[in-house]
Parts: sequence; C-alpha cells; structure tokens
Amino acid sequence: MTNLKSRINQILEHPTPDDPIGRRVQLLLLALILINLFAIVVETVEPVYRVWHDLFRAVEVISVAVFTIEYILRLWSCAADERFRRPILGRVRFALTPLALVDLAAILPFYLPLGGLDLLFLRIVRLSRLMRVLKLGRYSTAIRSIGNVLKAKKEELITLGSAMMILLLLASSLMYMAENGAQPDKFDSIPGTMWWAVMTLTTVGYGDVYPITAAGRFLASVIAVLGIGMFALPTGVLGAAFLEEVQGRAKPGTVCPHCGKVIDGQLS
Repeated sequence: MTNLKSRINQILEHPTPDDPIGRRVQLLLLALILINLFAIVVETVEPVYRVWHDLFRAVEVISVAVFTIEYILRLWSCAADERFRRPILGRVRFALTPLALVDLAAILPFYLPLGGLDLLFLRIVRLSRLMRVLKLGRYSTAIRSIGNVLKAKKEELITLGSAMMILLLLASSLMYMAENGAQPDKFDSIPGTMWWAVMTLTTVGYGDVYPITAAGRFLASVIAVLGIGMFALPTGVLGAAFLEEVQGRAKPGTVCPHCGKVIDGQLS
C-alpha cells in the first residue's frame, strides 16, 4: 500500500520525462482541462447550448468525475511526501495549499447547486467553474514560470505597488482640492476623484471627467507624466525577471525541468 501511495503521488505531483504513465496522465488531465474550458465558453452561446445541451452536460459530468478522483487521489497519496507525513494533520495541511485549493474550487461548484437556491446564485456558481483554468498551472511550464517570476520579485512588486497606491492617493487628494470648488458634482470627494486619477495614471483617459481650472490642468499634466514612469517600472522588473527565468531554464543542470526550482543555487 505504501508503494502504491508513493507511486500515485509521483505520477500526480512529480512526474518525470522518462515515466510514460506519468506523462500520459498529465497530458490527459491537461487535455480534459482545455476541453472543459472550451465547453464552458461555448455553452454561453444560447443557440449552441440549446442544441448541444446533452453534450455539454456529459463533458461537465465526466470532467468533474475525473477531477474529483484526481483530488481524492492527491489527498490520499500526499502522505508519501515528508511534508504531509502525518495521517490527518498532514492531509489538512496539503488541502490548504494553494494548488489543492484550486483543485477543490474546480469541482466544488458542481456539488453546490442544491435545491432552493436563487437563479442568480446558480449563474454565478456556473461561471465560477472558470476557476478550472487555474489548474493549468500544474501542467503548463509557461504558467509555472509566471509563478516563479512573481515569487522571485515579490518584494520589488510589493514596493512598487505601495508607491502606486501612495501616488494614487496624492493625485486624488490634490485634484480634489484643485477642482472641487469648480466642479463639485464631478470631484465630489477624494474617493470619487480616484476614478479620474486611475484613468489618468494608467493613461486610459476616458474624458468623462477632466479638470477645468489652471491648477487642476497643471496637476493633471504632472500626474500623467508620473503615471507613465510609475507603470513602466513593474514592466522593467518583470521583463528582467522573465529573462533570468528563461536563461536559467536554458542552462543545463541549473534549473529543475519539472518544478522550475534552482538545483545548484546559482542562476547566471
């Protein structure tokens, strides 16, 4: 039983390129996710859904059945991992990991629509099945690379995000003081002015709200220029991080081809 548990855990969690069964299982799950997502999107076209209702239902039932079995097997076999060795607490800890929560979110909406629920709630639950796209992170190297990049640069991104929030607050406050007297209906409060600030800092500029005073226009010009520079910084940080990730994967023996983690501790 222990060997079987370890084998299932290896197939589901740590498949290797020279393991044909593991590769086939991963490809099967990936194909099922893509088919399921395609069905979810297409069935929102009402004429198509009416004609192919039974087919969409079959895809839904088969997908949920496979994903449920997969989730149960992952939960059962996780004890083969040293991190989740304890029979109960280990499985609880595994169930609370991000990917395990994604797996649960992928199947939970199917079991939620029980009798007596509001139609609007059922529609929300139905759309929530799109959470299954997050399961691609288990099987897509590209998506795992995005996760590695965000994890590696989280401190820089948090710092830049904090700076953006401060700039947004300052821009909204200054513009409120400059324009509230001339346009009390459009710049009625600092939170209300944040709509204008976001549109200006992101250079979207819908034009539904704009300053008319000299001070307001001057501030708008400065804020627009600052917005361009501020939003360019995360792009540079992420671009450099993706370059490091790609170079690290290209260097033999440096990065694990399965989990994306650095093997020798160097990435140059």
